Amino acid sequence: MSSASPPPTREFTNPPNYQFPTHRLARVLRNPDKQPLVLVACGSFSPVTYLHLRMFEMAKDYVRQNTDFEVVGGYLSPVSDQYKKPGLLSAHHRVNMCNLAAEQTSQWLMVDPWEAFQDYQRTAVVLDHFDYEINTKRGGIELPDGTRKPARIMLLAGSDLIATMSEPGVWSEADLDHILGRYGVMIIERAGADMDQAIDSLSRWRHNIHLIHQLVQNDVSSTKVRLFLRRGLSVRYLLPMPVVDYIEEHGLYRDDGPTASAASGAIAAEKEKGKEKEDAAATASSSCSSS
Repeated sequence: MSSASPPPTREFTNPPNYQFPTHRLARVLRNPDKQPLVLVACGSFSPVTYLHLRMFEMAKDYVRQNTDFEVVGGYLSPVSDQYKKPGLLSAHHRVNMCNLAAEQTSQWLMVDPWEAFQDYQRTAVVLDHFDYEINTKRGGIELPDGTRKPARIMLLAGSDLIATMSEPGVWSEADLDHILGRYGVMIIERAGADMDQAIDSLSRWRHNIHLIHQLVQNDVSSTKVRLFLRRGLSVRYLLPMPVVDYIEEHGLYRDDGPTASAASGAIAAEKEKGKEKEDAAATASSSCSSS
């Protein structure tokens, strides 16, 4: 269950010519006894990999088998160029690759460019944006009888996110409470990750943290893909073919510069943001799932 806090009230700044994508958002809830659920994965997606896409499928299976939710939509939300992660490719290319992956390999995933094409936005604000677009503007999801029910917005991420959330000083307490208390998170385990200690330090929100185990281990990461590309190695079958073709066509990642994992990038960005807004204590990471 989400917290009973009222819907957030804030002004949202949209990029030029922005339209929120809804072409694959379910219009009607199949089971009126369920609560509609929208999954949101934030991250660099530089480039998007099969693991990023598999995360959504694993979460959908988990939801169907273990919860009273019904998944009505899934969104990739690429981070802004202002995130300043070393070697971060331009948002233009990252959004294009995500669109190719979603549109040509999935029947339900979408890409929201709202975060990518403007200033750095905290994850808490990104989730508020989805809540506003789906629940405030559209009134939620329609039920078979014509009434509407608000959708639950939930963050989807890899286990490196929980590691950063449990590290003191990386995330503000206010944003942790907003993300984990109001929305919740689904965490996909990554090979070799030990999530127990991280979860223990976040026990206050344990009821809103869903851990999903990989039945088939996949440790493909954007960092490894970029390393392969810099070395001139093949990345076919690690990424969707349309993404591989796009990378080759545009000559991307041939000289990627210094690399950093999503977790270390999140730490650096949040500490820098925290220095700028220490009084407001409003820092939070926008990198969730790519590495």
